[in-house]
Amino acid sequence: MSNFKIKPAVRTENITYAVRDIIVLANEVAKTGKEMLYLNIGDPNLFDFEPPRHLIDATYDAMLRNKNGYSPSSGIGEAVKAIEGEAERKRIKNIHDIFVTTGASEAIELAVTALVNQGENVLTPTPGYPLYTAVASKLQAFENPYYLDEENGWQPDIEDIKSKINEKTKGIIIINPNNPTGSNANYETLKKLVDFAVENNLVIFADEIYDKLLFDDAKHISLASISPDASVITFGGLSKNYMVPGFRIGWGIVSGQKAVLADYIEAINKMLRARLSANHPEQYGIKPALEGNQDHLTLALEKLHRRRDMTVEMLNAIPGISCVKPEGAFYAFPKIEMKSSDNHFVAELIKETGVVVVPGTGFGQKPGTHHFRVVFLPQDEKLEKAYKSIASFTEKYFNAYEK
Repeated sequence: MSNFKIKPAVRTENITYAVRDIIVLANEVAKTGKEMLYLNIGDPNLFDFEPPRHLIDATYDAMLRNKNGYSPSSGIGEAVKAIEGEAERKRIKNIHDIFVTTGASEAIELAVTALVNQGENVLTPTPGYPLYTAVASKLQAFENPYYLDEENGWQPDIEDIKSKINEKTKGIIIINPNNPTGSNANYETLKKLVDFAVENNLVIFADEIYDKLLFDDAKHISLASISPDASVITFGGLSKNYMVPGFRIGWGIVSGQKAVLADYIEAINKMLRARLSANHPEQYGIKPALEGNQDHLTLALEKLHRRRDMTVEMLNAIPGISCVKPEGAFYAFPKIEMKSSDNHFVAELIKETGVVVVPGTGFGQKPGTHHFRVVFLPQDEKLEKAYKSIASFTEKYFNAYEK
């Protein structure tokens, strides 16, 4: 038998996904019998959240009607029309294409892949969702991170964005509301970002998957609504707002100047055709979800608002930890004032307490700062127990490693 090893492609070397990578350690700790408290994955269905029944009924009915084969590559007509209606409610104009995908993740990957060549780059928010850096690595594109300003509620730092652009920059990504910080960008910031993108002929990738999950009567401003001339792909989906992440149903909305976008739209559609279609019966849930009763959001936001407040209060009470109040989604990104790495802090936290969070390095952060991400989806009593464990652990950790 040959000892020859098959070498994986170089493009996979730098692909990481901290949210799931941390589970490798968590699984080892769980084997010891320790009680685990998982604050690492943004899956509402693991806790006390459910999708609206009319969404489920429509999908089930579609399966019974044998809508189980391939769908059109861009999605079924009623779903595309419903997404267009949603885009119009978000005040997006100059829409030239809409495509339904296997989760917003596929929409993002297709749109970036259709634009960026090897050696080029896209401005990527830091902290930000690790999918974007994974896609860049696969495309052998250069990472070009821009920072969110923690001192300004995690708003995108426009001056930093301006300093990062170069002749190889093709686009800019904004996640709003943001994962992992829970920030919600204001109009002034978004307007500056749009003006900058138009001036520099950049495509904007607007990830708005959490746009209905906002607190304190905050309003979401869809970036594409600010200028009908900006080249924008707006990403959305059922996963978070409608509590069905396992459905893997998302979409992209292309808006801007048609003459500018025509070739790019065709490139996206070539890839859509090549992969045949998104999940078919689940697409029949899009119209009832977007156009039907939204009471599930009222119930979800009541819980999330309370748990957000508990998260901020309890984490800010821990010496050495500070937490900017999230305005949306269900994440917080507290800072730890320490010399050690957040990877080490999180690993020791999991081993000693069973509380699973994700180190800030997995999302990117300013050099010299340390963070971790928490998901505040779990029930109140579980969150309270987890934060008390983090508090007692942090005191021990600082005594052991920070003196």
